[in-house]
Amino acid sequence: MDVSFTEEQQMLHDSIRRYLASDYPLEHRAKTIAGEDGWSADTWRALADLGLLALDIEEADGGIGAGPVGTMLVSQATGAGLLLEPFHSSAVLATRVISLLGQGERRTMLLDALASGDAVAVLAHDEDGGWFDARSTTAEPDGDGWRLHGRKARVYHAPMARWLLVSARTQDGSGVFLVERDAEGMELRALRTVDGQRAADIELDLHLPADARLGGEASAALEQALDHGLAALCADALGVLDRTLATTVQYTRDRVQFGTPIGRFQALQHRMADMYMQVEQARSMSYLATSACLGDDAQARREAVSGAKVVVGQAARRVGQEAVQLHGGMGMTDELDVSHCFRRLLAFELRMGTTDEHLRALHGLARAEAA
Repeated sequence: MDVSFTEEQQMLHDSIRRYLASDYPLEHRAKTIAGEDGWSADTWRALADLGLLALDIEEADGGIGAGPVGTMLVSQATGAGLLLEPFHSSAVLATRVISLLGQGERRTMLLDALASGDAVAVLAHDEDGGWFDARSTTAEPDGDGWRLHGRKARVYHAPMARWLLVSARTQDGSGVFLVERDAEGMELRALRTVDGQRAADIELDLHLPADARLGGEASAALEQALDHGLAALCADALGVLDRTLATTVQYTRDRVQFGTPIGRFQALQHRMADMYMQVEQARSMSYLATSACLGDDAQARREAVSGAKVVVGQAARRVGQEAVQLHGGMGMTDELDVSHCFRRLLAFELRMGTTDEHLRALHGLARAEAA
């Protein structure tokens, strides 16, 4: 697999890393978490000015057309920066769904609004069951429109969205429906995730117009968008892992006991070498998942992204725990990077399917191939 990047791709990655390193310190992030909205409109505007919100929109639609590789590189940077703003939810997942299913003038209007930062959209897909369980939310013909009924759980960044793209079972399979956040018949219960991001549980019982459905039967498009989203989420976690390892190594160089930096103790060097191996394995699987998203083989893509979610999830658990232990009691304080990285990695493990769920899915795919 070729993992070299073009000069433009590397510049894209470096520019967002520099921006977040200089303008997104922990103090700014802490104020944002403590604020009522849970995100910074100024930061969102800055990301739009950098062109990052148009990253995954084709050039023919007025975007940058950076594709999965560009999205992966920027996601690594947003993870390393512990970004709270809805880059993954809106600029990756929702943008991909609209690109695949949107049509006509409404498609243009939605993509323009998301790319410019004028609006945020999120995909409301997760429910209380397992990630691979059939969704219970339904959309049935109702007069001249649709009756949408069900419940969505832990929809990241829904409280700050203008539009929700709600997935639902339909008579012909599945569909995605465009819903205004404040639509009558929809109730949002906002919540804060373990890593300080905002999400919401959503109750749905509302009538929608006939044109609320984006495209037609959406199973294939929805699966493709979710796989792209999973690959980007793994890249985000990889950025967090890089930051976790770097800050831990630096801490062991600075922390002195018995007259010598603790990083010189062989036992700790072995543990950090193991952390490094975990991070590099996660990097390889993240690159593989992104590479699979470039092709047309849906099963190969499905296997690669689930494999990445498993390996990156295992690295998140191992590296996060080791980092906190090597920092001692300081590792759980808000003043140090490592506690925020640990929470972000914990949230990653639980988002878009747990490590165990994706491992069982891989087992099922392997058994199906062997049959």
